[in-house]
This record gives sequence, structure tokens and C-alpha cells, in this order.
Amino acid sequence: MKILKFGGTSLANAKLFLRVVNIIEKSVKKEQTGVVLSAPAKITNYLADIIESKIYDDSMLKIVFISENIFFQLIKDITNIQLSFPYKEVKKIIQKEFNKLKKIVKNIILSKKCPENIQAIVLSRGEILSVIIMKNILKSKKYKITVIDPIKNILAIGNYLDAKVDINQSKKNIENININKNDIILMPGFIGGNEKKELVLLGRNGSDYSAAILSVCLNAKLCEIWTDVDGVFTADPRKVLNSYLLKKISYQEAIELSYFGAAVLHPRTIKPLKKFKIPCLIKNTTNTQSKGTLISQENDVEENHLKGITHLDDITMITLPGFIINNEEKKILSIVKNFSKKNIKIILTTQSSAEKNISFCTFEKNIDKILILLKQNFKSKCKDILNYININKNLSILSIIGSCIYKKNNFLSKIFFILDSLKINIFAITQGSSKNSISIVIKKKNILKAVQNVHNILFSKKKIINAFLIGIGGVGRALLNQIIKQKKVLDKKNIKIKVCAIANSKKILLENSINLKNWQENFNKSKEKFNLEKLNSLLINNSHSNSVIIDCTSDQYLSQQYVHFLSKGFHIVTSNKKANTDSFKYYNEIRNTAFLENKKFFYETNVGAGLPVIKTLQNLFNTGDKLISFKGILSGSLSFIFGKLEEGLLLSEATKEAKKRGFTEPNPYDDLSGIDVARKLLVLAREAGHSIELKDIKIEPILPKSFQQYNNAEELLFYLKEFDAQFLHLIKKARNEKCVLRFVGTIEKEGSCSVKIEKINKKDPLYHIKNGENALTFYTNYYQPIPLVLRGYGAGNDVTASGVFSDLLHTIL
Repeated sequence: MKILKFGGTSLANAKLFLRVVNIIEKSVKKEQTGVVLSAPAKITNYLADIIESKIYDDSMLKIVFISENIFFQLIKDITNIQLSFPYKEVKKIIQKEFNKLKKIVKNIILSKKCPENIQAIVLSRGEILSVIIMKNILKSKKYKITVIDPIKNILAIGNYLDAKVDINQSKKNIENININKNDIILMPGFIGGNEKKELVLLGRNGSDYSAAILSVCLNAKLCEIWTDVDGVFTADPRKVLNSYLLKKISYQEAIELSYFGAAVLHPRTIKPLKKFKIPCLIKNTTNTQSKGTLISQENDVEENHLKGITHLDDITMITLPGFIINNEEKKILSIVKNFSKKNIKIILTTQSSAEKNISFCTFEKNIDKILILLKQNFKSKCKDILNYININKNLSILSIIGSCIYKKNNFLSKIFFILDSLKINIFAITQGSSKNSISIVIKKKNILKAVQNVHNILFSKKKIINAFLIGIGGVGRALLNQIIKQKKVLDKKNIKIKVCAIANSKKILLENSINLKNWQENFNKSKEKFNLEKLNSLLINNSHSNSVIIDCTSDQYLSQQYVHFLSKGFHIVTSNKKANTDSFKYYNEIRNTAFLENKKFFYETNVGAGLPVIKTLQNLFNTGDKLISFKGILSGSLSFIFGKLEEGLLLSEATKEAKKRGFTEPNPYDDLSGIDVARKLLVLAREAGHSIELKDIKIEPILPKSFQQYNNAEELLFYLKEFDAQFLHLIKKARNEKCVLRFVGTIEKEGSCSVKIEKINKKDPLYHIKNGENALTFYTNYYQPIPLVLRGYGAGNDVTASGVFSDLLHTIL
């Protein structure tokens, strides 16, 4: 014997209804089958609208007519597909049922009240009609049918809307029914009958519960619950995109998942199955090929100890102070029992050992009832108790479920780390009595990003970087290309880079994960403007952990937002030198903020593009070394330009060629003025511990100050021709002295810095540096008299992008 239960989404239209018939037929060929049906999708919601309406007028009847027409359309569509279906006969039955319902609703309108017994009758119509339709489909296909009336046979105790089944008596009742072994058994879900044989309901979404009860009563070997998802996932797949299907979970894990909010299961479904050791298989009606999730005594040892993340919303936490509850343990137990009698669900409790405060969480709808009960129970102890009770509203409970969860190494520290990085405060944390769950109380507004990011860190094997790229000039574009090319390599290392934003000074493309293969096309289509307001909105609404702002601009204003970025939970990777060469006060503020916020601030490409300059120096200085002096060619663009001058190009020609190849800053004046080299030298000096400002660096520029007036590259390159002859004279003079000209930055022992054109002879290591190369010579306590020399390309989009890429990866490595 097997029991199949089909939910409302599985019966939403004629095609799905007949697909269910096909599933039943396949099952019947193998073994006798019982079927529990819900109402078609939306029907119960419509019927609930009737009883929840506070306006007692004809609008209630309109809802009845809408529901009736849904059923008429359903059976009409079924008839068009299955011609043998007895359309007229079934339509008469449906009309008769709805005529009864219309009379009931008219009485509700007249009396302006709807007692619970009437509510139960109204709400159950959908399930009853589903069984009538299914019975007639199967009979038209020549199957023999037994319909079990749950009102007569499923004994339920409690109120009319949320009764609990007496399984032993129900089992006896059903065993007394004469069921032919070849019959297909049908029963409407959600419904039971009390001792007076009145219709009662088993709680909203109680059809799962009905299926479990019928499985016990008919001694089924398996209970299958068919729904619109493939089974039980590690999280809600609609909210967590990388959640995955669980092959097996234990009964206890399923109970915990249900209790703490998993929508696939009814909280009371699993307990009777567990008691009678009946496995339960969750399947997808629209994807019958999926193997689903099996719930049984056995656990899947191949899978993670952790099985899922769930959450409950609209939670309120009420805290009773220690002085009120001191020596009142019995009273507390009594109050909790009263809560239960009043159908007030206490989801979890925590107690402070120091102050002996007790906190408990419940749904917000219960607050008023709870406060009344507390006031009544503590009247003698404290007349103004409500003044001392602390109430926290708008909360959610995040729960992590798994077998022997306490054996999972470091998982709590991972959760705390991720919540801290997202700036999410924890109001309470508790472990379930079964030791299969950990629950954390946080603000409701944070629950979605908490669920997504905790799931990523606990269940995903991949380390995820959420990148927000600002600046799509040569370096930004090269970076995107490198990320695309390295995807397979990163996949093997379980690293995933999600680019969530691409922006320039005018607009921004925002997606959860931008498809980089056609990013340019989508960026061009984007109508989102990029400005300070949009940037702040991006920071505030960011729901990703390990989020990284990548600054591939040379924008001063953007660099002045770094402290703000860090304080909002973003790492920063930058090729922009403006932040590190701003005031020394701001320089320190960035680092202090990064430290306090536990965020990374990486800027390797500020000096030497992709060369490992900054990390090398930091490693040296962190292990006790000190800089004595430095000399180097720090500009790849000037290295290229001065090399071309040796080959006979004029200064204007060489500069134009360097700009064309992407070696220069957006405005080449920054290179030729010496300010770009000065900034790089300042970065090195500050790394070495010198507290200096940019103005402290002595700069002897390549160009006269008169060129400062040219604010764009085109203008500068045009007027640069005027300086060609003067510069050619300098080159010839150096050549006569068997030297070459190089633009050199130096740091002396006491920290004095300068940048200027120097004549370099053949014995100097800088003599051969050209074509875009950088060369940096460091004399330190450890590296003398032979210096530490770093040499390589220090300009170009690709090498700079590779340095940014390396920094980006180091945010997680």
C-alpha cells in the first residue's frame, strides 16, 4: 500500500489534474494506492476571503461565484482532453455544492457573523470537490473507487479550525471499512470529524497531515507528497539560488525543518510517520524524473551534517526581568501552559544566567493575548509589570538544522563572522532540545540577506566574491575579460566571482550576477544613472557578504568615499592612487576603519601595476626590516616615453603612442608633470613609515607649469609639440655624456623624497629600463649592500588589471 498526496498547485488546471491521474495510474500498476487531495490552487484562499471579510454584503457572494466558475472551467477543460469524463453529471454535483455554500454565505451576511463551525464548512469545499472530480475521472477510466469520508472516519479533537487527530481511533474506524484490494482509495485532505460527527479542519495546509494519518491507518509502506518543488532543499530555492536538493533527511530533521518554517511540510505531518516508521517521499508533479527527498529513520551519511536553513517572520521577543520571575518557576510553567491553551505558540525561549531574565519568541499576532495573561498572573507580584517587560518587534528567527549539529566544526564561528560582516545584530541564540537545530533571532529586515549569506558559507563549497566595478576604461574592461577567461580555472578552485554592478561616471548596470559575456550590450541598454544617491542606495541595500568595491578610476571624489564604503561592509580593491595620496589623516582613517570593520583594503596596483611591490614591502616591514633608501623608475608610461625618445621619436610623438597603448593616465599631464610618480613615491614612503604629505615631495616636472592649463588629453598633445625642440636638446646633451634620461623617484634615509629627470650612465641598473618597464631598488637593513630589485612591466591595461584581479582574489584567500 502506498499513499499519494497532491497539493493545490498539482491540481491547478486540467492538464495538471490529468497528470496527477497519470501518476496514480502508474502507482496502481505496482501496488494498491490511496490518494489524498487538496483543493485546487487559489480555491482555499478565495474561500478564506469570504470568512475573513468584515464587510457583510454581496461582495462575499461574488467570491463564491468566482470559485464556482473556476471549477466549471476546470471540468470543461478536463472534458476537452478526456472525452469520457461525465461533464454534465459532475457539473450538477458542483452546482449543488455551491448552492449550499451560497445559502451559508447569505446567512453569514444576514447574521453578520461566521462561527468557527461554519468557517470549517466553507473552507473545506475545495478538497471535497477535488475528490468528486478525481473520482469521476478515474471511474470514466474504468477504475473502481473507494472514497473515505474523513468526517466519519478521521476522529479529530480540538477546535473546529485546528483539530488534532486521534490516530488509534481513526485507524480502527478505517479498518472497519470494506475496501476491495483492487480499489483506488480517495480521501479529501484537511478534514476530520469530531465526536459529534461535525466537520473540523486539521489546520491550514493540513492535507499533508491527512496523508500521514491515512498512511498510518492503512499500514502503508510509503507516503508520497506531491507538490510543485523537487523535494526538500537546503533553503527556499526561490530566495537562495544556490540551494540544492537533499536526497535524504531523518524524521527528526524534517520535524525541525517544519517547525522552523520549511514550507514544503506541515509541522504535524512527520510525527505520525516517525512513530509508525513510514518513509515519506517528497516529489514534484511537474518534474516526475526528479528522485525527490526521502524522509525516514536513515540519514544520508554522504551528505553534510547540516541539512537546511529556514526562517520564521513576524516574530516578537518578550523579555521578563529577573526580579519578577525570581523563585517563580512554577508560575512560569503555569503561564506557558496557559499560552498553549489559548493557542499561543511559543517558538523558543532563552534565559540569562546572570540576571535570570527569561525571553520568549512568538508570532506578533499573539502579543496582546500574552500581555493580558502576564498582567493577570503577576498582578500580586508587580502591578505595573507591563512597564518592566521588554518587547522587541519586527524580528525573524533564522534556524540551521542538521543531525548532531554540535559536531560540525566551527560552523557557529562562521555564522557569527558572516552576520558581523553584514552588520546584523543577534538578539538571541538557542540550541534546540533535540540538538538538531540552532536558532538565531535577528531583525526581520535583515532575514533575506542573512539566509542567503549563511547558506553560502555553510552549504556552498564555492567561495563567492560579489564584485561592484566602478570604472570601465582600459583597466576595468581588461579586468572583466580576465575574469571571463579565468572562470574554468576558478571553478576548479571553488571560487566564484559574481559581478553585481558595472558603472562609469554616467550610468550603472545592476544585477544579482551580471552575464559578463554580453555585459557591454546590457550596459548600453541600462537607463540607471550613476551618482552619489545611487551609490549610497547600493551600499545600504547590499545583501551580499564578501562584497568588494573595485575602483578602476582616477576619481578624487570617489576615493574620498572609501571610509564610507568600508563602514557599510565593503572590501575595497583599487588601482586609484588618490586615496593613498590624500592627507595623512585620511590615509590613517581608511586603515583604522578597515581594521575596525574587519575589511580588506588592497591597492597593489598603486605602484608598479601588477608587480608585487606593496605586498613585498609589507612582508619585509612586518618581519622587522626597515627601509634605508629607495631609487626607481615608477612610471611605466614615462619608461615607455623615454625609451622611445632614445629611438628618435619626439616627445609629442612618444606621448601620443603611450596614450594610444593605454600606458598613461587619462590625462597624460599627470604623467609628464611628475605628479603621478610623486603619488607612487608617496605611497612607498608611507608604507616605509614616513608620515609625509604629497606637498612634501620635491617635484621637478618634465613640462613647464604653463602646460598645466590643458585639462584634456587632446589639448595637451596638440600643444606638446611646442616643447619638442627644447626636450630634444636635453636628449642630445645626455647622449654626448654617454647617458640616457630617466625620470627617477628617490627616498632618502630620513624620508626626504624627490622626483626628477636624471642622467643615468651604463653602470646604473636603471640605464636599460624602458618600453614600459618599472625598476625599483630598495636598500634595507636586510638588503644591503646589494639591494632588493623589482623589475617588470609597470604600465598597460592588462598588467594593471591582473594586479587588481590578484587583489580581488586575496579578499577570500
